[in-house]
Amino acid sequence: MKVVVLGASDNPTRYSNMAVNALLNNGFDAIPVGIKNTSIDGVPIINSKDPLQNIHTITLYLNPMRQEEWYDFILKTNPKRLIFNPGTENLELIQLAMNNNIEIVEACTLVMLSTNQFD
Repeated sequence: MKVVVLGASDNPTRYSNMAVNALLNNGFDAIPVGIKNTSIDGVPIINSKDPLQNIHTITLYLNPMRQEEWYDFILKTNPKRLIFNPGTENLELIQLAMNNNIEIVEACTLVMLSTNQFD
């Protein structure tokens, strides 16, 4: 399953970085997307807003004020599911996603992985 981590950081103390590693360690194809041209443990962070193909889930690690510039990327990537991690909840994006038949989940990706509820 391909999972985009939107708001990915190369800082190992950031939850987005932990999420990329946890997804990889649980057998998922983690695709970090962010603004820095760097990598997370050898996995390059994509810093383009070009839509991606065949993405099952986008998990958000951007605060609501930084999400609007990514709306087109999210909607054109057209994931099956959009996870709003704590602090990323955004009613406008939730409504846009629902209007595009994208499942909304308000939860913590790390908790979902640790409790085997991510699938």
